[in-house]
Amino acid sequence: MRSIKLTLAYDGTAYAGWQVQPGETTLQEVLERAIERITGQQVRAIASGRTDAGVHALGQVVGFRTETHLSADVLRRALNAELPHDVAVLEAADADGGFHPIRDAVRKCYRYVIHDGPVRDVFRRRYCWQYHRRLDDAAMARAARPLLGTHDFSSFETSGAKRKDSIRTIYRLSVERGRGAEQDFITIEIEADGFLYNMVRAIVGSLVEVGRGAEDESWVAQVLAAADRRAAGPTAPPQGLFLVSVDYEGSDD
Repeated sequence: MRSIKLTLAYDGTAYAGWQVQPGETTLQEVLERAIERITGQQVRAIASGRTDAGVHALGQVVGFRTETHLSADVLRRALNAELPHDVAVLEAADADGGFHPIRDAVRKCYRYVIHDGPVRDVFRRRYCWQYHRRLDDAAMARAARPLLGTHDFSSFETSGAKRKDSIRTIYRLSVERGRGAEQDFITIEIEADGFLYNMVRAIVGSLVEVGRGAEDESWVAQVLAAADRRAAGPTAPPQGLFLVSVDYEGSDD
């Protein structure tokens, strides 16, 4: 039995998230069926993170075990021939027998895109939060600084989520406005050792409260200290969120 590691990119617009759900089209279901058609074997594909409906990925990592004798490269090409146009296998490789995409991950990076121009972007509407007014991106960047480091991020976790603890470490958090033709886009990137459920979207929603002038820059630090989801801003919509990359011990990423 072999362990295979895949790196996927996908447009999450048409899917009810990663995890299999009765009566819904999900990414896990689509991938597992493609693998079965190629190998003749039913497998369980485990992703590094269960992205929600409408959330996208540039570098989702998936693992599964199989008895196929197909090489990893042949498997990659065969999967890309079978998968729908909005899902692609970027890389396929043999992994150690004990490889687990969730437990073995040491760092993840998410990106969130906001469009705050005067006219909506009809061609990128599925890949950003189209906000109705100009935001102060510099204030958002300053407000985000207290989130760096190791903290209890309970205030940015969806209520009712089951976790052993809410302590996470954010290594990098950037808020940047584009230039030239991209000046109506704000990109927020967060790199951490792990994320709570809806953590990125809750952080973005809170930063937008500062960006629109509803809260001052010190408010985000107060929200963090409260350790209470009710203290934070709204959850940003899913379509602006991208899972960028997942790093593992010993990887070159």
